[in-house]
Amino acid sequence: VQLQASGGGLVQAGGSLRLSCLASGITISNAYMAWFRQGPGKEREFVAAAAARRSGSNQYYADSVKGRFTISRDNAKNTVYLQMNSLTPEDTAVYYCAADSRLILSSTRTWSEYDYWGQGTLVTVSS
Repeated sequence: VQLQASGGGLVQAGGSLRLSCLASGITISNAYMAWFRQGPGKEREFVAAAAARRSGSNQYYADSVKGRFTISRDNAKNTVYLQMNSLTPEDTAVYYCAADSRLILSSTRTWSEYDYWGQGTLVTVSS
């Protein structure tokens, strides 16, 4: 399984970015897909997750990004997206795509629940 994250970059506060995660070796429609991030000097934290259709298709967001970020998937392209709007400097981090093909996860918000990880893409938000 490979997850290739892209789309990071430098953006001004208030701006938007869309991250992409191209998956191979796993069918994203049958997997939990998630985004985590790790800011400078911080621990890895949950951002957003989307359950597989067979697991209920629910979406989950960290309180800090709710209403600003949206996770979505294009099953035909086997790609997951994270649309990020109204970015603030606090959103500066390396963003990681994660996946797990189990039917049920104990916690969609816990990074150790996910078996597969991408390499990360850096998002820098300037003030």
